[in-house]
Amino acid sequence: MTATTALQSHAQNGKAIAVSNTFKRTTCVSINIQAPNEVVWALLTNAADFPRWNSTIVSMHGEIKKGGKVKLKSTLDSKRTFKLKVTAFEPERKMIWADGMAPFFKGTRTYLLSPTGDGRVNFTMEETMSGLMFPLAAKSIPDFKESFEQYAADLKKEAEIISTIK
Repeated sequence: MTATTALQSHAQNGKAIAVSNTFKRTTCVSINIQAPNEVVWALLTNAADFPRWNSTIVSMHGEIKKGGKVKLKSTLDSKRTFKLKVTAFEPERKMIWADGMAPFFKGTRTYLLSPTGDGRVNFTMEETMSGLMFPLAAKSIPDFKESFEQYAADLKKEAEIISTIK
């Protein structure tokens, strides 16, 4: 079992966990959603619609596709605009967003969708911040657990509403 798999297995039912060491912090949340995979994916890939359903997002602009660039403002730091690049994109399965200046400081957020076979999908979101400068920045970076839990809850709620309408 890899460290990521172990972390995901503990971050179930919408409860986020975080694991830190000197040069890295990883936060993870996972939740089952009673909705088709394509509904959840559509929500995760429509940047303009995020602020409507996701209470952790102040604004988001850009294209969520392979190589796409996104500008995001979060409730954790609404004065800062995060400039992200979509570095991996496997439709209805996985995507990764990244920012930073590796190896000095890098943040990557991974989104995973795994259909459970019973009309539900397991959504997992994991963010890792790492690099040589991480120890200097670590104290000024807020804890993401509560925000991750809210993000997952908002996604679940919206996807399940949409699924009952269809």
